[in-house]
Amino acid sequence: MATEDSSNTPSTPQLTPEEMRGLAARLRARAQSVLLRHQPEQHRDLLTAASLIDQLADLTTEILSSAAVIDRLARLLRIAGGA
Repeated sequence: MATEDSSNTPSTPQLTPEEMRGLAARLRARAQSVLLRHQPEQHRDLLTAASLIDQLADLTTEILSSAAVIDRLARLLRIAGGA
């Protein structure tokens, strides 16, 4: 029973970097809409959120790329008998 997740929060699937960028683009489009142009606080919040999501997408891409490189290096070391 120790392997069960005790959290009451349902798990949500992870977004890919491209999905994150799509979300950011939709938030920017919404911020630029006629309805929000006259609400500067919401406009600014949506643009800030979109920028943060883009940064997160970039970091996720970098982490995934680094993980792939590290995984290949570990396999090469095993093949060479080093690890």
